[in-house]
Amino acid sequence: MTEFHLSPGVTAGRLGAEAYAENFSDLHPALDSHEALVAADRCYFCHDAPCITACPTDIDIPLFIRQIATGTPDSAAKTILSQNILGGMCARVCPTETLCEEACVREVSEGKPVLIGQLQRFATDHLQAQEAHPFQRSASTGKTVAVVGAGPAGLSCAHRLAMLGHDVTVFDARSKLGGLNEFGIAAYKTPAGFAQAEVDWLLQIGGIEIEQEKILGIDINLAALNAKFNAVFLAMGLNGVNDLNINGDDKSGVISAVDFIADLRQIDDLSAMPIGRNVVVIGGGMTAVDAAIQSKLLGALNVTLAYRRGRKQMNASKFEQDLAASKGVHIMTNLVPVAINGNGSVREIQFEYVDADMNGTGQMVQLPADQVFSAIGQTLDCSDLPALEQGKISVTGAGKTSIDGVWAGGDCATGGDDLTVTAVAEGRDAAMDIHAHLIR
Repeated sequence: MTEFHLSPGVTAGRLGAEAYAENFSDLHPALDSHEALVAADRCYFCHDAPCITACPTDIDIPLFIRQIATGTPDSAAKTILSQNILGGMCARVCPTETLCEEACVREVSEGKPVLIGQLQRFATDHLQAQEAHPFQRSASTGKTVAVVGAGPAGLSCAHRLAMLGHDVTVFDARSKLGGLNEFGIAAYKTPAGFAQAEVDWLLQIGGIEIEQEKILGIDINLAALNAKFNAVFLAMGLNGVNDLNINGDDKSGVISAVDFIADLRQIDDLSAMPIGRNVVVIGGGMTAVDAAIQSKLLGALNVTLAYRRGRKQMNASKFEQDLAASKGVHIMTNLVPVAINGNGSVREIQFEYVDADMNGTGQMVQLPADQVFSAIGQTLDCSDLPALEQGKISVTGAGKTSIDGVWAGGDCATGGDDLTVTAVAEGRDAAMDIHAHLIR
């Protein structure tokens, strides 16, 4: 665990047990059966539904909602999971407000979309509570595939390949599977160990062997994998973080927001998680927002999220920005960090205001801080890779790389948005391309 006891203002146990439980309860409580039927009844079941086009995994949304409306939630779940095997997690963390629900005809006409995400969760939770896995493994093809990375893309690819009869070995750098879903998502979005439960459920398909604490370029190498297996899929995500590169960024109390979120997700007792009195988060994406909100939920008195551009340019959705504001996070824009001050430990951080073209204005602002979380992007930190493009593995089509027999997907590869649902789609599509390659 990252060391957070770094200054007098950083301490654990700021809140009582009841406050922690309430603050980190489910962000969107599950619908009950009656609520699901009422929500499903609002769907127009559109022909050529725009919500399907807006879904990166092409789920037949009107069909699964109709199945819920007719009292067959397990059939609805199978409709979802046939396209998105991590549909339960995506129902919790997808920015549905900017994807399927934004495209919903009800949203366009009334400003109130069908609750697609919550209905998806209702169906997938219902099915995953059953004992039997809904998909059967095909007869063995005798072909073997190595998947590097047990995050959304890797697990999606592994499941589809196993279902098609191939023998899959998943290599992961950590001692716990799930990747971003386990280590990178805010704790209040996936409480009660859901990420691990979903992984365990997914592995019931069979045909998937797991090798943990295996790092590409250190414990395993690409050439050896390519020689041993019939195909390789790279999905290790982005394992490095960008540095602030400002004066004082080496002071105690300056921490990667990625590490903070990962540690918070793994801690058993929230009252043991240290947090500052004055917290400043630098960045404008989901990681920054998650770090800021959770700092407030842990009991930080003042939390400021500082971003170098305007609100409209933030990668975090408007819903997430509004959620942060509702929790008491102060969002400041058009600020670039200049220096971090303090005697050994961070005491304050200095910013300069910039204009729309990112030119400095000369106007400065100092914010008190005993903890600074940096969330200014992640990088691919590995040398044992196919050809790169702008710091990611260059891919064409359904994930083909510059090396024959090697595919890639998810955050480590060029392609779509850095979203869980996009990674799932890329893993699934790469699996189908690998399958076509293996059986030709």
